[in-house]
Amino acid sequence: MKKFYITTPIYYPSADFHIGHCYTTIIADAIARYKRLTGYDVFFQTGTDEHGEKIEKKAMEAGVTPKEFVDKIIENSKDLWKSLDISYDYFIRTTDKKHEEAVQKIFKKLYDQGDIYKGEYKGLYCVPCESFWTDSQLVDGKCPDCGREVKEVSEESYFFKLSKYQDRLVKFYDDNPNFILPLSRKNEMINNFIKPGLEDLCVSRTSFKWGIPVSFDEKHVVYVWIDALSNYITSLGYPDESSEEFKKYWPADLHLVGKEIVRFHTIIWPIMLMALDLPLPHQVFGHGWLIIDGGKISKSLGNYKDPREYINSYGVDAVRYYALREVPFGSDGNFSEEALISRINTDLANILGNLVNRTISMIHKYFDGTLINNDKTEDIDRDLVDSVLDLKNKVEDKMNGLKINEAIIEIMEVLKKCNKYIDDTTPWILAKDETKKERLSTVLYNILESVRICAILLSPFIPTTSSKILNQINTKKVSYDSTANFGALELGILLNKPEILFARIDMDSKK
Repeated sequence: MKKFYITTPIYYPSADFHIGHCYTTIIADAIARYKRLTGYDVFFQTGTDEHGEKIEKKAMEAGVTPKEFVDKIIENSKDLWKSLDISYDYFIRTTDKKHEEAVQKIFKKLYDQGDIYKGEYKGLYCVPCESFWTDSQLVDGKCPDCGREVKEVSEESYFFKLSKYQDRLVKFYDDNPNFILPLSRKNEMINNFIKPGLEDLCVSRTSFKWGIPVSFDEKHVVYVWIDALSNYITSLGYPDESSEEFKKYWPADLHLVGKEIVRFHTIIWPIMLMALDLPLPHQVFGHGWLIIDGGKISKSLGNYKDPREYINSYGVDAVRYYALREVPFGSDGNFSEEALISRINTDLANILGNLVNRTISMIHKYFDGTLINNDKTEDIDRDLVDSVLDLKNKVEDKMNGLKINEAIIEIMEVLKKCNKYIDDTTPWILAKDETKKERLSTVLYNILESVRICAILLSPFIPTTSSKILNQINTKKVSYDSTANFGALELGILLNKPEILFARIDMDSKK
């Protein structure tokens, strides 16, 4: 069986997540579900990045230890992913003992082979981003990622020889042109960081204590990005390269990251792996942000809502669908409650929900819930059948290219054709003529078979809704392979009663 290892970044543990924080994980979940559907052995990992100066400060303000602080809020992360129906296989915490011990061994190995050395760091540091910057990298004197103030720091530190591997990294980029996607992110890395020349990276701190101690110099703690990035291999058992999971899943197939941390995943991480003499991941995709009214989502701007508020109001699949459908993957996308409602009404309630409801209702009305024939085909059927037969390959092509929103659009176009097919074949008129009962059964079979195939292909994106549709159809033909042939739906099955999948929402009532 083919394997597929997909990761999201490990997130800063917080009691305050907004919809933008969820975007990467919703996308990753849809890809992981699609790969499972198509027969892959998938390992989907996410987790929390729990060390660093800002955690230490927040814990101090709360009057608790850093570990007590993160333990109290860690369940919020897991609960949010549960609310969004995220099907991760492994949730790693950087405070896991196994991870901490592995990071110490990684740091010691790099030190012993001369890739890490002791020196003194003098420079600019952004506490919220936990990032070091040069004067030339600042924007208006502030952090180029978050726009906040940086501070000058001076302390004894260990350094990692990024500069030693610059030429090797450039060659890897050249040999693997799709390692960084979209290509605009690759150009950014080359022009902004590599061409000016890579500087050796500060990889330890002494000015705070909340981190993994350097095993041979315990006044130092490991710099957060060495700690955090290592999670992708420590979860698999590294540094034990004989670990079954490590041998099975590494190298990763896809790291999904926000555009603000592409440089860590495409410069620091590959060089770490080169120094460890490990294979590099196949691809890093740096996606855009979900923003509101052209700006970031934040409490201070008054545009923040806990994602569970949207889930409670509109349903988890509606929120997932909007995030997946609305934004071309890789670009920034605008999020608004008004646009969410509009997408629910047009796509989910009207195109999908109404189609499923009226199709199953007609089968109950005209055939007591059981179809008897699908042989009376006519030329008018061919366009719909051909579109459905092409759908599996079209979705596969889009998903392999990480064009998730386009894959959904392909499915919705077929569902639109189903609605048009109903209008063109007029089942309600056929039902008035007893001699056309077999033709009526064929028409309804064609619609229901199209719905079945679309429901299976929609399952990575809106899994709960897909399951409800297939349950209403009461079919056992729910495999991915069954979507390749039109006509797999069983005759003679008794359909369950139709249920409303998505009710239309009155926009005015939400204002």
